[in-house]
Amino acid sequence: MKIDWKDAHRHWRALTLLIWIAMAAYLIANRWGAIHWFALGDTDDNLRMMQVRAWLDGQGWFDMRQYRLNPPEGFNIHWSRFVDIPIAAIILASKPFFGTAIAERIAVAVAPLLPLGVTVFAIALTMRRLIAPWSFALAALLLIGASSTMAMFSPTRIDHHNWQLAMLAVIMAGLVDPERRRGGLTVGAASALSLVIGFEMMPYLGLAGAAIALRWVWDRAEFERLQAYAVLLAGGSALGYALFASYDNRVPRCDVLSPAWMSTMVLAGGLLVVLARLPLATRCQRLAAAGAAAAILGGFLAGAWPQCLSKPEGVSAELQKNWLDNIREVRPVYRQDWRVMATMLGLPVTGLLGSLLTLWFVRRDPARLTAWASVTLLSACGFALLFFQSRAAPAAQLLAVPGGVSLIWLLFPRFRASKSLLVRVLGASIVVIVGSGFAVPWVVKMAPNKVETKQGTAVRKAGAACGTIPAMAPLDKFPRAVVMTMNDLGPRLITLTHHDAISGPYHRNGDAILDLHHAFDGTPDAARAVAKKHGATLLLICPGFAEGTVYKARSPKGFYAQLEAGKAPAWLAPLPLPKGSPFRLWRIN
Repeated sequence: MKIDWKDAHRHWRALTLLIWIAMAAYLIANRWGAIHWFALGDTDDNLRMMQVRAWLDGQGWFDMRQYRLNPPEGFNIHWSRFVDIPIAAIILASKPFFGTAIAERIAVAVAPLLPLGVTVFAIALTMRRLIAPWSFALAALLLIGASSTMAMFSPTRIDHHNWQLAMLAVIMAGLVDPERRRGGLTVGAASALSLVIGFEMMPYLGLAGAAIALRWVWDRAEFERLQAYAVLLAGGSALGYALFASYDNRVPRCDVLSPAWMSTMVLAGGLLVVLARLPLATRCQRLAAAGAAAAILGGFLAGAWPQCLSKPEGVSAELQKNWLDNIREVRPVYRQDWRVMATMLGLPVTGLLGSLLTLWFVRRDPARLTAWASVTLLSACGFALLFFQSRAAPAAQLLAVPGGVSLIWLLFPRFRASKSLLVRVLGASIVVIVGSGFAVPWVVKMAPNKVETKQGTAVRKAGAACGTIPAMAPLDKFPRAVVMTMNDLGPRLITLTHHDAISGPYHRNGDAILDLHHAFDGTPDAARAVAKKHGATLLLICPGFAEGTVYKARSPKGFYAQLEAGKAPAWLAPLPLPKGSPFRLWRIN
């Protein structure tokens, strides 16, 4: 059978499906050990599983509190149920055939692959609209090399960040859609759904809306895109709030789609609908009207919800200093190890360069210029946010894919057309390697490994051992209790054992987090008072655990440092654990 490769791109949907299946198979095979051992490495993944379990056990749809942390009050969690739905559905579908334990493993393996499928399809659509019919295949290659992005779709990563990335990819596809109304509907719906899921993508959502408004300013014919976007943004935000806002999110919060942001989004949509319908003939008139609308929206936000003009987390200065500033992903990229920094920046740099170069090449094509300008704006934002917080890396790499593909697509033929064999081979190879961002990981791997310190070895071993099923299983032989342990161990403890914990790393619960910090930094008497306040009857530490190094460095003579040194006060009675256990456990008297 002869295959007509020239027209094979017409079957891009089927080919994209095969690409996604191949990616999914590779990721499952690569993470098989983690799936088998239920190794939910991130605290958010563990808490997500506990939220799903609680819902399946009868906790209310709008009750998102985690009562296994800081009982009986529970922890105020700012998430929505949207991400719980596919996880719960997979568990319910698998449980009758395989039992609960296997069903949960199937869920943590499959659930992250669903937003990956959405992302792969949206990127393919974006590439075909922006560059060329076959460019989607090259985009898949770049996406595979985007290590920070792909890590979010890896099996066992069941938190909400992968769905946010998927919505960001859909927004890109909508921004470059030549059919204006459909493109506006796509961006509006994806933006509203992203807000329902979480607020981490707010800078990109704001820029996407600004890009659509500016395109209307430049071209009156873009009113269809603007109007469709506005209707879906306002309506989707209102509907999303009604369907997914938890009881704790029905007060004016700044970190979720609460009344504060829902009302702001509805007003924004209403103002944009008015703008789209105004008979303004000149660009200056449209720009003035857009500026007036922005002023009205900003005035409303400042007047009605002034607290939302600062950091959305709203944490205290003490919590910011003692906890939030010590989280590695919150630090800017230039404060990371040079290997991590280079890997994070590789694709965003080449992608941004490719986007800027493409803008020059398409400068005389108004339709392509505005489409590329929208994508470049988002890519530049992702790159800039890396210098604010490193956790912007997954989005920055995702947004850099179109620019990286375009860089290769533009330069590769020019090198291949050279009369020099050396230029054709070497130049074309360099373009592909650099444009794809693969050059940086290769250089990083070739660099000599950093000599690991004694403390670094201890931290690595403790981090690998303390969250495992074999390590935590022996804790279940003791009657259920509230356990006083580190913040970062709390979610894993409640996931793998029947015990409850005092705290976890979730910013709305600053008092409980600081109680634990005060206990481990302070005197034994202060620690005992904290334990009594929270009803804790067991104390658990993991010597060498990363969080413990913060306490020891900050308070060398504090309670935690004394515990690791083997100096436990009289009110702690040691409890037996199996030989080789990474934990130390005491009963609090």
